[in-house]
Amino acid sequence: MSTIKPASVPPEANAEREWTTLDLFRHRSVVTSILSLLFSSMAAIALGVVLGVLVYDVTGSKLDLGWLGLAEFGPTALLVFVTGPVADRYDRRRIIAIALAVEAAASVGFVLFARTHRHNIAPIYVGVIVYGIARAFAAPAIRSLIPASAPDAAALPRTLALSAAGWQVGAIAGPVIGAWAYDWSPVRAFEVVVLLQLLAVFVVYLIPAEVGTAHVDQGAPSEKPTLRSAVDGLRVIREQPVLLGAMSLDLVAVLFGGAVALLPAIAKDVLHGGAAEVGIMRTAGGIGAAMTTFAIAARPLRVKVGRSLLGAVALFGAATIVLGSARSIVLAAIAMFVLNAADSVSVFVRTTLVPLVTPPEQRGRVLAVESVFIGGSNELGAFESGVAGRFLGTTPAVVSGGVAVLAIVGLFWFIFPTLRDVNRFEDLVDGAA
Repeated sequence: MSTIKPASVPPEANAEREWTTLDLFRHRSVVTSILSLLFSSMAAIALGVVLGVLVYDVTGSKLDLGWLGLAEFGPTALLVFVTGPVADRYDRRRIIAIALAVEAAASVGFVLFARTHRHNIAPIYVGVIVYGIARAFAAPAIRSLIPASAPDAAALPRTLALSAAGWQVGAIAGPVIGAWAYDWSPVRAFEVVVLLQLLAVFVVYLIPAEVGTAHVDQGAPSEKPTLRSAVDGLRVIREQPVLLGAMSLDLVAVLFGGAVALLPAIAKDVLHGGAAEVGIMRTAGGIGAAMTTFAIAARPLRVKVGRSLLGAVALFGAATIVLGSARSIVLAAIAMFVLNAADSVSVFVRTTLVPLVTPPEQRGRVLAVESVFIGGSNELGAFESGVAGRFLGTTPAVVSGGVAVLAIVGLFWFIFPTLRDVNRFEDLVDGAA
Protein backbone atom coordinates (compact mmCIF):
# COMPACT_ATOMS: atom_id res chain seq x y z
CA MET A 1 0.00 0.00 0.00
CA SER A 2 3.04 2.28 -0.22
CA THR A 3 1.72 3.73 -3.48
CA ILE A 4 -1.15 5.41 -1.63
CA LYS A 5 -0.58 9.06 -0.83
CA PRO A 6 -2.81 9.87 2.12
CA ALA A 7 -4.85 13.04 2.22
CA SER A 8 -3.86 15.86 4.49
CA VAL A 9 -5.45 14.98 7.81
CA PRO A 10 -5.79 17.44 10.71
CA PRO A 11 -4.18 16.50 14.03
CA GLU A 12 -7.55 15.78 15.57
CA ALA A 13 -7.92 12.85 13.15
CA ASN A 14 -5.57 10.96 15.43
CA ALA A 15 -7.78 11.49 18.44
CA GLU A 16 -9.48 8.49 19.93
CA ARG A 17 -12.91 10.13 20.03
CA GLU A 18 -15.67 7.93 18.66
CA TRP A 19 -18.31 10.10 17.00
CA THR A 20 -21.92 8.92 17.29
CA THR A 21 -24.83 9.73 15.03
CA LEU A 22 -26.40 11.84 17.79
CA ASP A 23 -23.17 13.83 18.13
CA LEU A 24 -23.22 14.68 14.44
CA PHE A 25 -26.90 15.67 14.47
CA ARG A 26 -25.95 18.45 16.91
CA HIS A 27 -23.87 20.12 14.18
CA ARG A 28 -25.79 22.49 11.91
CA SER A 29 -23.27 22.02 9.10
CA VAL A 30 -23.86 18.25 9.00
CA VAL A 31 -27.66 18.44 9.26
CA THR A 32 -28.13 21.12 6.60
CA SER A 33 -25.68 19.52 4.18
CA ILE A 34 -27.44 16.16 4.46
CA LEU A 35 -30.89 17.75 4.11
CA SER A 36 -29.83 19.54 0.93
CA LEU A 37 -28.58 16.23 -0.45
CA LEU A 38 -31.81 14.50 0.61
CA PHE A 39 -34.15 16.96 -1.14
CA SER A 40 -32.02 17.21 -4.28
CA SER A 41 -31.72 13.42 -4.57
CA MET A 42 -35.44 12.99 -3.93
CA ALA A 43 -36.18 15.43 -6.75
CA ALA A 44 -33.64 13.82 -9.11
CA ILE A 45 -34.93 10.29 -8.60
CA ALA A 46 -38.58 11.32 -8.81
CA LEU A 47 -37.80 13.16 -12.05
CA GLY A 48 -36.03 10.09 -13.45
CA VAL A 49 -39.07 7.91 -12.74
CA VAL A 50 -41.54 10.40 -14.23
CA LEU A 51 -39.47 11.05 -17.36
CA GLY A 52 -38.91 7.33 -17.95
CA VAL A 53 -42.60 6.45 -17.66
CA LEU A 54 -43.67 9.45 -19.77
CA VAL A 55 -41.23 8.71 -22.61
CA TYR A 56 -42.15 5.00 -22.67
CA ASP A 57 -45.86 5.81 -22.60
CA VAL A 58 -45.47 8.17 -25.55
CA THR A 59 -43.10 6.13 -27.73
CA GLY A 60 -43.17 2.55 -26.38
CA SER A 61 -39.46 2.35 -27.31
CA LYS A 62 -36.82 0.83 -25.03
CA LEU A 63 -34.14 2.57 -27.09
CA ASP A 64 -35.66 5.94 -26.21
CA LEU A 65 -35.16 5.10 -22.53
CA GLY A 66 -31.49 4.58 -23.34
CA TRP A 67 -31.23 7.89 -25.18
CA LEU A 68 -32.75 9.57 -22.14
CA GLY A 69 -29.86 8.39 -19.97
CA LEU A 70 -27.28 9.37 -22.58
CA ALA A 71 -28.71 12.90 -22.85
CA GLU A 72 -28.22 13.39 -19.11
CA PHE A 73 -24.72 11.89 -19.04
CA GLY A 74 -23.31 13.81 -22.02
CA PRO A 75 -22.85 17.17 -20.25
CA THR A 76 -21.17 15.49 -17.26
CA ALA A 77 -18.52 13.94 -19.52
CA LEU A 78 -18.01 17.01 -21.70
CA LEU A 79 -17.70 19.44 -18.78
CA VAL A 80 -15.57 17.30 -16.47
CA PHE A 81 -12.49 19.53 -16.86
CA VAL A 82 -14.55 22.60 -15.97
CA THR A 83 -16.85 21.49 -13.17
CA GLY A 84 -14.08 20.09 -10.95
CA PRO A 85 -11.90 23.22 -10.87
CA VAL A 86 -15.01 25.36 -10.35
CA ALA A 87 -15.95 23.28 -7.27
CA ASP A 88 -12.40 23.72 -5.93
CA ARG A 89 -12.20 27.50 -6.46
CA TYR A 90 -15.59 28.98 -5.57
CA ASP A 91 -18.19 28.88 -2.81
CA ARG A 92 -19.78 25.47 -3.21
CA ARG A 93 -23.05 26.60 -1.66
CA ARG A 94 -23.49 29.15 -4.42
CA ILE A 95 -22.58 26.64 -7.13
CA ILE A 96 -25.13 24.14 -5.79
CA ALA A 97 -27.88 26.76 -5.41
CA ILE A 98 -27.43 28.04 -8.97
CA ALA A 99 -27.31 24.51 -10.38
CA LEU A 100 -30.47 23.48 -8.53
CA ALA A 101 -32.23 26.63 -9.77
CA VAL A 102 -31.35 25.68 -13.36
CA GLU A 103 -32.63 22.14 -12.69
CA ALA A 104 -35.90 23.68 -11.47
CA ALA A 105 -36.11 25.76 -14.65
CA ALA A 106 -35.67 22.62 -16.75
CA SER A 107 -38.42 20.93 -14.73
CA VAL A 108 -40.74 23.89 -15.40
CA GLY A 109 -40.13 23.17 -19.08
CA PHE A 110 -41.23 19.57 -18.48
CA VAL A 111 -44.41 20.90 -16.84
CA LEU A 112 -45.17 22.94 -19.95
CA PHE A 113 -44.48 19.92 -22.18
CA ALA A 114 -46.82 17.71 -20.13
CA ARG A 115 -49.60 20.30 -20.46
CA THR A 116 -49.39 20.32 -24.28
CA HIS A 117 -49.94 16.54 -24.66
CA ARG A 118 -47.54 16.52 -27.62
CA HIS A 119 -46.28 13.27 -29.12
CA ASN A 120 -42.93 14.68 -30.27
CA ILE A 121 -40.52 14.03 -27.38
CA ALA A 122 -37.62 16.08 -28.81
CA PRO A 123 -38.26 18.90 -26.27
CA ILE A 124 -37.84 16.33 -23.50
CA TYR A 125 -34.29 15.61 -24.63
CA VAL A 126 -33.49 19.33 -24.81
CA GLY A 127 -34.71 19.75 -21.24
CA VAL A 128 -32.73 16.73 -20.08
CA ILE A 129 -29.53 18.16 -21.60
CA VAL A 130 -30.08 21.45 -19.73
CA TYR A 131 -30.78 19.47 -16.58
CA GLY A 132 -27.62 17.40 -17.18
CA ILE A 133 -25.47 20.54 -17.45
CA ALA A 134 -26.76 21.71 -14.08
CA ARG A 135 -26.17 18.30 -12.51
CA ALA A 136 -22.62 18.29 -13.89
CA PHE A 137 -21.82 21.36 -11.77
CA ALA A 138 -23.88 20.34 -8.75
CA ALA A 139 -22.45 16.83 -8.30
CA PRO A 140 -18.77 17.59 -7.49
CA ALA A 141 -19.77 20.66 -5.47
CA ILE A 142 -22.18 18.84 -3.16
CA ARG A 143 -19.89 15.80 -2.90
CA SER A 144 -17.06 18.14 -1.81
CA LEU A 145 -19.37 19.98 0.58
CA ILE A 146 -20.31 16.87 2.59
CA PRO A 147 -16.76 16.06 3.84
CA ALA A 148 -16.23 19.75 4.67
CA SER A 149 -19.30 19.65 6.93
CA ALA A 150 -17.71 17.02 9.22
CA PRO A 151 -16.58 18.49 12.57
CA ASP A 152 -13.16 16.88 12.15
CA ALA A 153 -11.46 14.11 10.18
CA ALA A 154 -12.27 11.52 12.84
CA ALA A 155 -15.98 12.16 12.19
CA LEU A 156 -15.61 11.88 8.41
CA PRO A 157 -16.50 8.18 7.88
CA ARG A 158 -19.70 8.43 9.94
CA THR A 159 -20.63 11.77 8.32
CA LEU A 160 -20.26 10.16 4.89
CA ALA A 161 -22.35 7.21 6.03
CA LEU A 162 -25.08 9.58 7.20
CA SER A 163 -24.98 11.47 3.90
CA ALA A 164 -25.39 8.15 2.08
CA ALA A 165 -28.36 7.43 4.35
CA GLY A 166 -29.86 10.81 3.46
CA TRP A 167 -29.47 10.04 -0.21
CA GLN A 168 -31.16 6.68 0.30
CA VAL A 169 -34.12 8.28 2.06
CA GLY A 170 -34.52 10.27 -1.14
CA ALA A 171 -34.22 7.00 -3.06
CA ILE A 172 -37.20 5.64 -1.12
CA ALA A 173 -39.40 8.72 -1.24
CA GLY A 174 -38.50 9.82 -4.78
CA PRO A 175 -39.95 6.82 -6.65
CA VAL A 176 -43.11 6.84 -4.51
CA ILE A 177 -43.67 10.54 -5.09
CA GLY A 178 -42.84 10.32 -8.79
CA ALA A 179 -44.86 7.20 -9.64
CA TRP A 180 -48.00 8.00 -7.66
CA ALA A 181 -48.00 11.66 -8.69
CA TYR A 182 -47.69 10.54 -12.32
CA ASP A 183 -50.73 8.30 -11.90
CA TRP A 184 -52.58 11.38 -10.64
CA SER A 185 -51.28 13.62 -13.43
CA PRO A 186 -47.94 13.97 -15.29
CA VAL A 187 -48.25 17.74 -14.89
CA ARG A 188 -48.60 17.46 -11.09
CA ALA A 189 -45.66 15.06 -10.97
CA PHE A 190 -43.33 17.58 -12.62
CA GLU A 191 -44.68 20.37 -10.41
CA VAL A 192 -43.80 18.33 -7.31
CA VAL A 193 -40.25 17.90 -8.66
CA VAL A 194 -39.95 21.68 -9.07
CA LEU A 195 -41.09 22.18 -5.48
CA LEU A 196 -38.50 19.71 -4.16
CA GLN A 197 -35.73 21.37 -6.15
CA LEU A 198 -36.62 24.82 -4.81
CA LEU A 199 -36.76 23.42 -1.29
CA ALA A 200 -33.23 22.07 -1.77
CA VAL A 201 -32.08 25.56 -2.84
CA PHE A 202 -33.54 27.03 0.35
CA VAL A 203 -31.77 24.48 2.56
CA VAL A 204 -28.43 25.08 0.81
CA TYR A 205 -28.47 28.67 2.04
CA LEU A 206 -28.84 27.42 5.62
CA ILE A 207 -25.44 25.71 5.40
CA PRO A 208 -22.77 27.75 7.27
CA ALA A 209 -20.73 29.93 4.90
CA GLU A 210 -17.40 28.52 6.12
CA VAL A 211 -18.44 25.04 4.97
CA GLY A 212 -19.01 26.28 1.43
CA THR A 213 -15.52 27.76 1.20
CA ALA A 214 -13.60 25.10 3.17
CA HIS A 215 -10.47 23.88 1.33
CA VAL A 216 -11.21 26.18 -1.61
CA ASP A 217 -8.10 26.90 -3.72
CA GLN A 218 -6.39 29.95 -2.24
CA GLY A 219 -4.60 30.93 -5.45
CA ALA A 220 -4.70 34.45 -6.81
CA PRO A 221 -8.29 35.51 -7.57
CA SER A 222 -7.25 36.62 -11.07
CA GLU A 223 -5.59 33.28 -11.80
CA LYS A 224 -7.60 31.26 -14.27
CA PRO A 225 -7.91 27.47 -14.03
CA THR A 226 -5.47 25.82 -16.44
CA LEU A 227 -5.79 22.55 -18.32
CA ARG A 228 -3.13 21.13 -16.00
CA SER A 229 -5.18 21.97 -12.91
CA ALA A 230 -8.28 20.56 -14.57
CA VAL A 231 -6.68 17.18 -15.25
CA ASP A 232 -5.28 16.90 -11.71
CA GLY A 233 -8.27 14.74 -10.84
CA LEU A 234 -7.29 12.21 -13.49
CA ARG A 235 -3.68 12.21 -12.28
CA VAL A 236 -4.67 11.57 -8.65
CA ILE A 237 -6.95 8.69 -9.65
CA ARG A 238 -4.33 7.16 -11.95
CA GLU A 239 -1.71 7.24 -9.17
CA GLN A 240 -4.01 5.59 -6.62
CA PRO A 241 -4.72 1.92 -7.52
CA VAL A 242 -7.48 1.79 -4.90
CA LEU A 243 -9.29 4.78 -6.39
CA LEU A 244 -8.85 3.54 -9.95
CA GLY A 245 -10.03 0.05 -9.07
CA ALA A 246 -13.09 1.14 -7.08
CA MET A 247 -14.27 3.65 -9.70
CA SER A 248 -13.60 1.31 -12.62
CA LEU A 249 -15.50 -1.49 -10.90
CA ASP A 250 -18.53 0.76 -10.47
CA LEU A 251 -18.29 1.91 -14.08
CA VAL A 252 -18.11 -1.46 -15.81
CA ALA A 253 -20.41 -3.32 -13.39
CA VAL A 254 -23.34 -0.93 -13.64
CA LEU A 255 -22.63 -0.33 -17.32
CA PHE A 256 -23.65 -3.94 -17.94
CA GLY A 257 -26.02 -4.26 -14.98
CA GLY A 258 -28.04 -1.07 -15.49
CA ALA A 259 -31.40 -2.83 -15.38
CA VAL A 260 -33.11 0.10 -13.64
CA ALA A 261 -33.40 1.91 -16.97
CA LEU A 262 -35.61 -0.92 -18.24
CA LEU A 263 -38.00 -0.93 -15.27
CA PRO A 264 -40.76 0.78 -17.30
CA ALA A 265 -40.38 -1.96 -19.94
CA ILE A 266 -40.26 -4.72 -17.29
CA ALA A 267 -43.40 -3.32 -15.66
CA LYS A 268 -45.37 -2.97 -18.90
CA ASP A 269 -44.13 -5.81 -21.11
CA VAL A 270 -43.26 -8.52 -18.57
CA LEU A 271 -45.41 -7.77 -15.51
CA HIS A 272 -48.28 -6.25 -17.54
CA GLY A 273 -48.51 -3.22 -15.25
CA GLY A 274 -47.59 0.46 -15.40
CA ALA A 275 -46.34 3.37 -13.30
CA ALA A 276 -47.53 1.77 -10.05
CA GLU A 277 -45.38 -1.32 -10.67
CA VAL A 278 -42.40 0.88 -11.48
CA GLY A 279 -42.98 2.72 -8.21
CA ILE A 280 -43.21 -0.55 -6.25
CA MET A 281 -39.93 -1.85 -7.69
CA ARG A 282 -38.11 1.44 -7.20
CA THR A 283 -39.45 1.78 -3.67
CA ALA A 284 -38.45 -1.79 -2.78
CA GLY A 285 -34.97 -0.97 -4.03
CA GLY A 286 -34.90 2.23 -2.00
CA ILE A 287 -35.98 0.37 1.16
CA GLY A 288 -33.26 -2.25 0.69
CA ALA A 289 -30.64 0.42 0.15
CA ALA A 290 -31.85 2.53 3.07
CA MET A 291 -31.93 -0.36 5.53
CA THR A 292 -28.38 -1.31 4.56
CA THR A 293 -27.17 2.28 4.65
CA PHE A 294 -28.69 2.98 8.07
CA ALA A 295 -27.11 -0.23 9.36
CA ILE A 296 -23.73 0.91 8.04
CA ALA A 297 -24.23 4.38 9.51
CA ALA A 298 -24.92 2.85 12.93
CA ARG A 299 -22.11 0.29 12.62
CA PRO A 300 -19.66 1.24 9.84
CA LEU A 301 -17.61 -1.37 8.04
CA ARG A 302 -14.29 -1.71 9.85
CA VAL A 303 -12.48 -4.69 8.31
CA LYS A 304 -12.25 -6.45 4.93
CA VAL A 305 -13.42 -3.32 3.14
CA GLY A 306 -12.05 -4.33 -0.26
CA ARG A 307 -13.52 -7.83 -0.19
CA SER A 308 -16.85 -6.44 1.02
CA LEU A 309 -16.92 -4.16 -2.03
CA LEU A 310 -16.24 -6.98 -4.48
CA GLY A 311 -18.73 -9.28 -2.74
CA ALA A 312 -21.42 -6.60 -2.82
CA VAL A 313 -20.97 -6.06 -6.57
CA ALA A 314 -21.19 -9.84 -7.14
CA LEU A 315 -24.47 -9.90 -5.20
CA PHE A 316 -25.64 -6.97 -7.33
CA GLY A 317 -25.04 -9.05 -10.45
CA ALA A 318 -26.86 -12.10 -9.06
CA ALA A 319 -29.89 -9.97 -8.08
CA THR A 320 -29.93 -8.48 -11.59
CA ILE A 321 -30.26 -11.98 -13.04
CA VAL A 322 -33.21 -12.67 -10.72
CA LEU A 323 -34.86 -9.37 -11.69
CA GLY A 324 -34.58 -10.21 -15.37
CA SER A 325 -36.08 -13.66 -14.78
CA ALA A 326 -38.95 -12.47 -12.53
CA ARG A 327 -42.52 -12.97 -13.71
CA SER A 328 -44.28 -11.55 -10.65
CA ILE A 329 -44.12 -8.14 -9.00
CA VAL A 330 -43.26 -9.80 -5.67
CA LEU A 331 -40.12 -11.51 -6.98
CA ALA A 332 -39.14 -8.41 -8.96
CA ALA A 333 -39.50 -6.26 -5.81
CA ILE A 334 -37.39 -8.71 -3.77
CA ALA A 335 -34.71 -8.67 -6.48
CA MET A 336 -34.69 -4.86 -6.45
CA PHE A 337 -34.45 -4.89 -2.65
CA VAL A 338 -31.35 -7.11 -2.73
CA LEU A 339 -29.85 -5.36 -5.76
CA ASN A 340 -30.00 -1.92 -4.13
CA ALA A 341 -28.91 -3.22 -0.72
CA ALA A 342 -25.76 -4.57 -2.37
CA ASP A 343 -25.27 -1.37 -4.34
CA SER A 344 -25.48 0.71 -1.13
CA VAL A 345 -22.47 -1.17 0.27
CA SER A 346 -20.53 -0.35 -2.89
CA VAL A 347 -21.61 3.30 -2.69
CA PHE A 348 -20.60 3.56 0.97
CA VAL A 349 -17.14 2.10 0.39
CA ARG A 350 -16.44 4.31 -2.62
CA THR A 351 -17.82 7.54 -1.15
CA THR A 352 -15.84 7.00 2.06
CA LEU A 353 -12.67 5.93 0.31
CA VAL A 354 -12.43 8.84 -2.14
CA PRO A 355 -12.35 11.74 0.40
CA LEU A 356 -9.94 9.83 2.66
CA VAL A 357 -7.39 9.27 -0.12
CA THR A 358 -7.84 12.58 -1.96
CA PRO A 359 -6.17 15.80 -0.75
CA PRO A 360 -8.99 18.16 0.36
CA GLU A 361 -7.97 20.95 -2.02
CA GLN A 362 -8.33 18.57 -4.99
CA ARG A 363 -11.60 16.90 -4.05
CA GLY A 364 -13.67 18.89 -6.52
CA ARG A 365 -11.52 17.80 -9.45
CA VAL A 366 -11.37 14.17 -8.36
CA LEU A 367 -15.10 14.07 -7.64
CA ALA A 368 -15.87 15.64 -11.02
CA VAL A 369 -14.00 12.76 -12.66
CA GLU A 370 -15.80 10.34 -10.35
CA SER A 371 -19.09 11.88 -11.53
CA VAL A 372 -18.14 10.80 -15.04
CA PHE A 373 -17.46 7.28 -13.76
CA ILE A 374 -20.79 7.27 -11.91
CA GLY A 375 -22.58 8.87 -14.84
CA GLY A 376 -20.95 6.35 -17.14
CA SER A 377 -22.17 3.52 -14.96
CA ASN A 378 -25.70 4.89 -14.66
CA GLU A 379 -26.54 6.94 -17.75
CA LEU A 380 -24.33 4.99 -20.17
CA GLY A 381 -25.56 1.82 -18.48
CA ALA A 382 -29.09 3.01 -19.17
CA PHE A 383 -28.19 3.55 -22.82
CA GLU A 384 -26.56 0.12 -23.08
CA SER A 385 -29.61 -1.49 -21.47
CA GLY A 386 -31.90 0.36 -23.84
CA VAL A 387 -29.95 -0.83 -26.88
CA ALA A 388 -29.76 -4.39 -25.54
CA GLY A 389 -33.46 -4.35 -24.74
CA ARG A 390 -34.25 -3.14 -28.24
CA PHE A 391 -32.32 -5.90 -30.00
CA LEU A 392 -32.36 -8.77 -27.48
CA GLY A 393 -35.65 -8.21 -25.68
CA THR A 394 -36.19 -7.11 -22.09
CA THR A 395 -35.49 -10.38 -20.26
CA PRO A 396 -32.35 -11.44 -22.19
CA ALA A 397 -30.91 -7.93 -21.88
CA VAL A 398 -31.27 -7.84 -18.10
CA VAL A 399 -30.14 -11.43 -17.45
CA SER A 400 -27.07 -11.18 -19.72
CA GLY A 401 -26.12 -7.94 -17.96
CA GLY A 402 -26.15 -9.70 -14.58
CA VAL A 403 -23.96 -12.50 -15.92
CA ALA A 404 -21.49 -9.92 -17.25
CA VAL A 405 -21.30 -8.27 -13.81
CA LEU A 406 -20.33 -11.58 -12.17
CA ALA A 407 -17.60 -12.09 -14.77
CA ILE A 408 -16.28 -8.56 -14.17
CA VAL A 409 -16.03 -9.11 -10.41
CA GLY A 410 -13.96 -12.23 -11.00
CA LEU A 411 -11.66 -10.31 -13.32
CA PHE A 412 -11.17 -7.40 -10.90
CA TRP A 413 -10.37 -9.80 -8.05
CA PHE A 414 -7.12 -10.62 -9.87
CA ILE A 415 -6.19 -7.37 -11.66
CA PHE A 416 -6.73 -5.05 -8.66
CA PRO A 417 -5.17 -6.88 -5.67
CA THR A 418 -4.54 -3.54 -3.94
CA LEU A 419 -8.27 -2.89 -3.83
CA ARG A 420 -9.10 -6.48 -2.88
CA ASP A 421 -6.69 -6.42 0.06
CA VAL A 422 -7.82 -3.14 1.66
CA ASN A 423 -8.70 -4.08 5.23
CA ARG A 424 -9.58 -0.85 7.07
CA PHE A 425 -10.31 2.71 5.94
CA GLU A 426 -7.78 3.86 8.54
CA ASP A 427 -5.08 2.03 6.58
CA LEU A 428 -5.69 4.39 3.68
CA VAL A 429 -5.32 7.45 5.89
CA ASP A 430 -2.19 6.14 7.58
CA GLY A 431 -0.66 5.10 4.27
CA ALA A 432 0.01 1.56 5.46
CA ALA A 433 -1.86 -1.69 5.27
